[in-house]
Amino acid sequence: MQVGIPKEIKDHEYRVGMTPPGVFELARLGHHVIIENNAGKAIGIDDYDYEAVGATIVNDAAEVFSESDLVIKVKEPQPEEIKMLKKGQVLFTYLHLAPDHEQTLGLLDSGAIAIAYETVTDKYNSLPLLAPMSEVAGRMSVQAGANGLEIERGGRGVLLGGVPGVMPGKVVIIGGGVVGTNAAFVATGMGANVTIIDKDQRRMAEIDFQFQSMVTTLYSTTHCIEEAICDADLVVGAVLIPGAAAPKLATREMIKKMKRGSVVVDVAIDQGGCFETSRPTTHSNPYFEEDGVIHYCVTNMPGAVARTSTFALNNATLPFISSLAEQGPEKAMKSDGHLLEGLNIYQGELTYQAVAEAQGKKYSNARTLLRI
Repeated sequence: MQVGIPKEIKDHEYRVGMTPPGVFELARLGHHVIIENNAGKAIGIDDYDYEAVGATIVNDAAEVFSESDLVIKVKEPQPEEIKMLKKGQVLFTYLHLAPDHEQTLGLLDSGAIAIAYETVTDKYNSLPLLAPMSEVAGRMSVQAGANGLEIERGGRGVLLGGVPGVMPGKVVIIGGGVVGTNAAFVATGMGANVTIIDKDQRRMAEIDFQFQSMVTTLYSTTHCIEEAICDADLVVGAVLIPGAAAPKLATREMIKKMKRGSVVVDVAIDQGGCFETSRPTTHSNPYFEEDGVIHYCVTNMPGAVARTSTFALNNATLPFISSLAEQGPEKAMKSDGHLLEGLNIYQGELTYQAVAEAQGKKYSNARTLLRI
């Protein structure tokens, strides 16, 4: 199979779809990998590193898309990339379609087969291709929040760890999943006062056991969220409904009641965000102030630590990439129900129910389309 890796073009996105060890595995299996020149240069992977393991370097993205059966990316295709997709071509990347009508329409019109990293599942009922980036984003969220609390960013001038004789900052994390626990890991390491809000009693018990007395857990209700965030210096939004738009758990009225100069970091922004006041930002301009509160809503947070993120992601995606290359998309998805869960769009049909519901579009069952 012809596998193509274009250079990412989203603002300050330096990750790349495959690493040289991953390319070597595909080449060993007899597949041909073509990579846009300088795709990995920013993170220290040069073209000759790819050529040394059997890849072919091409001059531009147009050649990658035109020559490939399977396109591997990191972030959702940008409008100019969607125009290059072909009917029946497979796109394997993060999509986050629920809040993105324009991308959804473009992919539907392309006739391509779009498989989303973020909805592929595993035997543990978790999201193995989302988890590595969630770990990175969770840890980065506290760093971004601490930076936002500095006076020059408009923050209230709080050091999360405090100093002897001065109280540490208060961090509230909404959601106790992979993002939330990784945020708590960094926040407790800084010495902050940390609270995690979740509605899963079993998960809260696991968090209590993991962090002992270093974290407080609270059962999620509207009243609880409002009380907690109004007393916080930093709030991390870490909620996830797989493939669906994030619920707005913090309203504008709640945000208005927060301390002036406090910070919210909305890790759920890829799925539309869980704060009513959130809007997507970029690494070039990551912060904005709304109702006296500093917001950080970068849609590709792990791109800031692109080398770590690239290798962590490719470790997780490679088995699925190999399966798609070896068997072709239909056979691979028929033989692996977890990969099938990643199918969001199949040749003009929207096949992920949560996306269809979020956008009010017609839903087509993937199993029916593939005759499983």
